[in-house]
Order: sequence, then C-alpha cells, then structure tokens
Amino acid sequence: MQILPLSPKPTLQIVFQFLYVFQGFLNPISSSAIRAFCSNSTENRGNRVALSVRSMENRDFISYLTQREAAEIDENLMGPFGFSVDQLMELAGLSVATSIAEVYKPSEFGRVLTICGPGNNGGDGLLLSWNHSQSLSYRWMIYLLDLSKEFDILVDAMFGFSFHGAPRPPFDNLIQRLVCLHNYGEAGQKSPVIVSIDIPSGWHVEEGDVSGEGIKPDMLVSLTAPKLCAKMFSGPHHFLGGRFIPPSIVNKYKLHLPPYPGTSMCVRIGKPPQVDISSLRENYISPDFLEEHVEADPINQFRKWFDDVIAAGLREPNAMSLSTAGKDGKPSSRMVLLKGVDKDGFVWYTNYESRKANELSENPHASLLFYWEGLNRQVRVEGSVQKVSDEESERYFHSRPRGSQIGAIVSKQSTVVPGRNVLHQEYKELEEKFSDGSLIPKPKNWGGYRLTPKLFEFWRGQKSRLHDRLLYSPHEINGQRTWKVERLAP
Repeated sequence: MQILPLSPKPTLQIVFQFLYVFQGFLNPISSSAIRAFCSNSTENRGNRVALSVRSMENRDFISYLTQREAAEIDENLMGPFGFSVDQLMELAGLSVATSIAEVYKPSEFGRVLTICGPGNNGGDGLLLSWNHSQSLSYRWMIYLLDLSKEFDILVDAMFGFSFHGAPRPPFDNLIQRLVCLHNYGEAGQKSPVIVSIDIPSGWHVEEGDVSGEGIKPDMLVSLTAPKLCAKMFSGPHHFLGGRFIPPSIVNKYKLHLPPYPGTSMCVRIGKPPQVDISSLRENYISPDFLEEHVEADPINQFRKWFDDVIAAGLREPNAMSLSTAGKDGKPSSRMVLLKGVDKDGFVWYTNYESRKANELSENPHASLLFYWEGLNRQVRVEGSVQKVSDEESERYFHSRPRGSQIGAIVSKQSTVVPGRNVLHQEYKELEEKFSDGSLIPKPKNWGGYRLTPKLFEFWRGQKSRLHDRLLYSPHEINGQRTWKVERLAP
C-alpha cells in the first residue's frame, strides 16, 4: 500500500481528496469528450425526475447479473465491441461521479476520499478522483487524515465483481475501519457517507454480506447492471451507471434496465430514499442584489430578470402561481402561464367559468408568484385584475396550436366529468369536425385577464438564509406616480 504524506491543511472551499491504494498502473486519459455526456440543464433535470420515478416504480423488474455473466459481458465489451479497459474505467468513473453529485452537493459534501484497490474497481475510483472531480465542481488534493473527522464522503473502490476469497492486508483493516464508521453513524455520532462502487467491499458478489463483516454503504453505484448481491443492499441510495451496453448484449442476456434520463450517465434504481423533511434545506449562493443595481421601474426589472431566465434555458420560465380569493376570503392557488407583460401589467388566459374566474368576479384582486430555482430568484406581484378586451382574447386564441384551441372548447374547467374518456371522445369529435382546416371559433366563456401591479417583491436566495428582498411600492413625488424601493428583512 502506498500512502502519501500529510500536507498542510487546505484553504480551498471545496476539497476532493483521495488515498491511493491502487496496485498496478494506469495511463492518464483525457475526459473532455466524455464530459459532454454530463448535463445539468433544467429540461434534463425534469426528464431525470420523471424517468427516475418510473425506474423506481419498476425496480422489481430490473435484471441482476451473476458473477459469471458480469465477467462475460466485460469480455464481450473489451472483445467484439472494441472497448479498452481504460475507456470502460473512464465511463465508470464518470458514472460514479455523476451519481454522487445527484445526491451529495459539493457545497455541503466537499471533502471526498476514494480508497482504490487492485483491479477494475480501483481504476474506476482513480479516474473518478483524477478526471471527473473538477467537471462536477469538486476540487481534489492529496491527504491522509482521520477518516471519521476529515472527510464527508468515503468512496469504496477496493474490489469488483471478479474478487474471490477473504480480503488480505491492508484491505481487511480498511474494511473494518469503514464498518466502524458506519456503526458510529448508527449510534448518532457524526460520520462520513460511504459510497461503494458496484460491490461493497467484504461482500460476496452473488450472496451479499455473508459474514456480516462487510461494509454497509449509504450509496451503491452499480455498473453495467446490478449484481445479485445488490438485492441485499438496504441503504438509501442505489444508482446504476454505465450506459454503454450494446443492444445485442441486452438481448443476449435478456437484460431489463431502466432508461437513462437525458444525457445523464446515471439513473436512480432501488427503493425511494427515506427523507427527513425537516432536514431539507438549500444554502443558496448568489451575487448580491443591491438597491443601487436595480431598475427604477419594476416592470423593467422584471423584464431584466426574465431575460436572464430565458438565457439560462430554464424550463417553462413563464410559469407562475396565481392566488385568488372569493367573497368568503378563502384563498386558492394554481399554476398558470404568463402570456404577456407590458407597462399595463401581466396577462394570462383561462375559462371564464372556472373557480379562479368566479373568485375574481367576486374579488378582483390577485397575486402572482414566479419562482426560478435555477437562478435562486423569485418575484411576487400583487394588484387588481380586469378582463382583457374580446379582440385581444380573439387574437391570442387563434395564435394557439389548433389542438389547444379544441382543448379549450372541450374543457369546462373546474367542473366534474365522468372520466377522461369523455374528454377524449369530445376532443376526437371536434378534431374531425374541424379537420378541413376551417376557423375554430373562440368560446364565449374563454379569454384573458390582466393584473395591474400595485406591489412587487424581488427575492434572491443567499447563504445562511440572509436572502435579498427588495420591495417596490407606489409613491408620489410632486404629483408624479413613481416607485419606492425598500429592503425587507429576510
């Protein structure tokens, strides 16, 4: 075992650390082409969530490999399909890195130790540390410190599916130390998170932790397909990584694997994580939002932020929560889509016989809330509401796709319907009726509303809950209507 000497404590905010116990050698490999697979766009994030949920719902149908099957697939990948061992380890290292980043944010779990052993798993762990830390906002340096105090995440890359027999020194001692750390965590003492690659060290590839002396990881990242021992994994996070199995191998071994979301190199499998809702929190990091930097007119400030959201490529940037209350004063909220904004206010369209419309007829005041998670921003707007002109509603209605126009006619919004089949049947009938391309008439009970703003609040998330909140309220100077900007306590 090679142990690198202790270095001075780093001053870097985020540190990625590893203990090199890899016996053998690897040539440095460029990962620039591989990193293109890792995407953090909001659209892909939405796809990730949907596909991850679907994968968890179908977790009982996922294939598990025996030790022989795993070895055969590896031989096929490095034989007929032309992968080299360093390419497979490069992809595996990226898969593990992206899996860790899905659960453990670098801003909260910055100090990572990777323990690498002989064989492919050691190479996966080494490339995880060497090539993929910086691309996922981790930084790495080399230290050997107290495992229980100096690290947030310990990556177990000691053994893979080809391992046989009992672990020998120095790995037996390392496994024992990791087991002790897990026991500390169960006893309520602070201990690092343990992530195992493919096979938790000390486990039998097919039978699991037979001796009861193996590592009990918090996360397991299976590669290619989960091995039989993964059925015995009971930790909160199980991911599958790899995404390099050709269809012919999938067919030959009759593999049932979950779809990978977007361009991600990992997908969550296994049971849904148990979450302590009270512990969920985000420590936002944003540039300061200061009074001297804002526009004098809040509509201009809104447009400025909205342009930023568009440039960032966030999904459905015009989605907003609309809150209304009837004469009984009971509020209700729902998501709608902004369809226009100008000096006169904010416009959206709906059915004039819906619940929100009935409440607006009784109480023509409402509030809007925009939340853009990707930029740590939200905007709250309050004001009075009026219907837009019939001409404006007519123009917008006929600018919509024909399917949306038919949908507006079919949907008697907020009323009880016998079933979804009724809506589909009515839609099909109208689709056939207007199949000749003739003009689809706008329903009389459908149109737009405009909220005239009386108050704006712009919010930006900051560290330690010291958020920025700037309030715009109407103000008159020498008979001229203007806006006063004030800072609110977070």
